[in-house]
Amino acid sequence: MIDMTLLLDKNSDKSLYFQLYQHIKKDIIRGKLAARTRLPSIRTLSSHLHISRNTIELAYQQLIAEGYVESKPRSGIFVIELKLEKLPVPYSGSKKPIEIVKQDRTVVQYDFRYGDVDVEHFPLTTWRKLSNQCLQPKQAALFTYGDPQGEYELRIEIAKYLYDSRGVNCSPDQIMIGAGIQHLLGVLSGLVDARGNSIGMEEPGYDGARTIFQHHGFSVIPIQLDKDGLNIHKLYESKSRIVYITPSHQFPYGMVMPFAKRMQLLKWAEEQDGIIIEDDYDSEFRYVGKPIPSLQSLDTDHRTVYLGTFSKCLLPSLRIAYMVLPPPLLELHKKHNYRLYDQTVSWFHQKTLELFMKNGHWEAHIRKMRNVYHKKQSVLIGTIRELMGEQTIMIGQDAGLHILLRVLNGMDEAELIQAAVQEGVRVYAVSPFWAQSSQVETSMVQIGFGGLSIEDIVKGVHVLHRAWFN
Repeated sequence: MIDMTLLLDKNSDKSLYFQLYQHIKKDIIRGKLAARTRLPSIRTLSSHLHISRNTIELAYQQLIAEGYVESKPRSGIFVIELKLEKLPVPYSGSKKPIEIVKQDRTVVQYDFRYGDVDVEHFPLTTWRKLSNQCLQPKQAALFTYGDPQGEYELRIEIAKYLYDSRGVNCSPDQIMIGAGIQHLLGVLSGLVDARGNSIGMEEPGYDGARTIFQHHGFSVIPIQLDKDGLNIHKLYESKSRIVYITPSHQFPYGMVMPFAKRMQLLKWAEEQDGIIIEDDYDSEFRYVGKPIPSLQSLDTDHRTVYLGTFSKCLLPSLRIAYMVLPPPLLELHKKHNYRLYDQTVSWFHQKTLELFMKNGHWEAHIRKMRNVYHKKQSVLIGTIRELMGEQTIMIGQDAGLHILLRVLNGMDEAELIQAAVQEGVRVYAVSPFWAQSSQVETSMVQIGFGGLSIEDIVKGVHVLHRAWFN
């Protein structure tokens, strides 16, 4: 800990903040303040040293800028692990070696990673209470493998929710629970391979899905996008009988497939004896207009597989996703003895989630998080417009937990990312979303906002503006 009895010389020609900064810096280099040590809050240190909060903040900001400490949102300021190399000194009048500091990793203060969620608003108390209920002796069955298809009572709750919120028509028997969308896509790949060895996929599209399909031996055929989603004519030309799409919030561009085109896609499936894989990955977070009904809800011919996840709404670490199989594929699933596969999601977590949904906490949480994320998104968009104006073009700002930002400063993707990192901000590449590298947009990055506070979003955008335009 910092020496709370430290005396700063108010008569020195060195400012108080600089004295404090030097003192802390020396303690870090000497190992007196170990890596991951949490520094006192600005208020606490100000009270103990009887100096202003601004002085403390200036000292901390200097330490952050030089890479000795890092600020973790909602947690505090922590000492960074440093590597110290001791080199001999030819002559210094002392036998003490000079210490040269090497930073172990790039210090990133603001990480705009898509997939991070707002953990501060996670209902931890409620979740812990329900988890404790599952630990009672009468619930000993929850410590076994459980149903390979997923806990039945949870599937009942999911079926109710999907019908009420997305219009999905299914029974609990059609639902399969698994540890993430990619796992379920792997299972699905084994069921649809009879339709051929190719899968049509939006270009650009979710690279995680593309990789799963390729690992299962499918040839992934990129289908270009129109302004309103997948080009149906190009899908016909591909000769594929399987297509993977994100119609309600295209990933990564964010456009919504309109009703007329959805009906065209269903007609394609009927004519080609095809299968539609509908990934509804973040349907809960739509900020403009009413929620879009699922494609599955329009499918009277039972050709749509519906996929969803709890990762964006609760916690990614829970690893709970679900897949709704149409009756023909459900029968094939039973025939192929997939029930011999063990369930990949803890029965204990499944039961907790079931109670969470049954007691009304889930829908209340969704409403709250929709407001939280909408505020964050509005601040992100507003700050970008205020600072960067016509120098950038935003894409996909009507829904979801990310936007794409086309930056009009002459930098390509790699240069934009590197310039941001050098200033302590991380933004992300969009090039992996394209199967055809020749089609990649070269001056665009992805910016996620779910895991950052509103304050850090504003600060992060200011730093991006400085990195890209100053």
